[in-house]
Amino acid sequence: MSLWPRLVVVASLSLSVAPARSQTGAPPPPSAAPAANVVPAVVADPGAEQAPVPDIILVTGQRPGPGLWKVSQGDHVLWVFGTYGPLPKNMEWRSQQVETILAQSQEYLKPPGMHAEVGFFKQVAMLPFAIGVKKNPDGATLKDLVPAPVYARWLVLKSKYLGEDDGIERERPIFAAATLYDQALRQADLYDGELSKSLGKLIKQSGIKQTDTQVQVAIDDPVTMLREFKKTPLEDAACFANTLARLEDDIDAMRVRANAWAKGDLAVIEKLSYADRRGACNTAVFSSAVMQSRPGMRSIEARIQESWLAAAEKALAANASTFATLSLNDLLDPKGAMAALQARGFVVEKPQ
Repeated sequence: MSLWPRLVVVASLSLSVAPARSQTGAPPPPSAAPAANVVPAVVADPGAEQAPVPDIILVTGQRPGPGLWKVSQGDHVLWVFGTYGPLPKNMEWRSQQVETILAQSQEYLKPPGMHAEVGFFKQVAMLPFAIGVKKNPDGATLKDLVPAPVYARWLVLKSKYLGEDDGIERERPIFAAATLYDQALRQADLYDGELSKSLGKLIKQSGIKQTDTQVQVAIDDPVTMLREFKKTPLEDAACFANTLARLEDDIDAMRVRANAWAKGDLAVIEKLSYADRRGACNTAVFSSAVMQSRPGMRSIEARIQESWLAAAEKALAANASTFATLSLNDLLDPKGAMAALQARGFVVEKPQ
């Protein structure tokens, strides 16, 4: 799960990290989706020589995404849908398989994450100290903090995606990288979040029980935490460099992965490697002195996964059918939730 950008929300004071009848048999395969709003498709064949990928990726009509992971114990089943982003702005998503599973299920497990609890009056007290939280300590600039060759690559990408933005030069590398990455995706017409909205509507319409799996973390000293954060350097050079690598080498691959996800072609997705931007940025935040000095934030990523796994085990014991969503990255991670459930004795079947 990608949590590192959520540190930004401290500045905005939202403090939230980082959507009938039971039947146990496999659902019928989704029927062909209507070819509404058909536009030209860009579908890459990894085995063939590819022509240059156009600036905007367009996917034909309604797409179902990948099939569902099946986790079972006896006749109780947990169906897990792999979400993915970024996806094309114009893509329409609809999965009859997901709708069928929702109609059969008794419970929906929300994705894993963390929610930081801060009282209202503490939030108000934080306001004056939130100003400048994204800036480097002691007035340092990106040029001062990253190696010269990396900074030269940054200038090329900054000119391409951000233009003349001198203010960003004084931001911490992790925040500058996030701004650059988001703008690059927008220019490529790739967006995060649209799939979650569509899924949220379907889940709400189904009327099934929704279970929050997030870890709740109480922050008793938010003002002190902000003060410390503003003074503490982060080891975020790897996050910065990996973000640049993704944007230099991976925009076209993002388009290929988006099309592969839309078709349910997991083999293509698994073959496309890329710099681990997410892991490097998570490490920069959670290994920092500010985080490690607070017991509630130690080992937070492991606790987040364990919270979801505990909810999954409980749902499998109680329900004939449960529906859940996890990011495709989490599902394919050899140390992720599916591997953990399999190690605990559950039968895990990957979609074909």
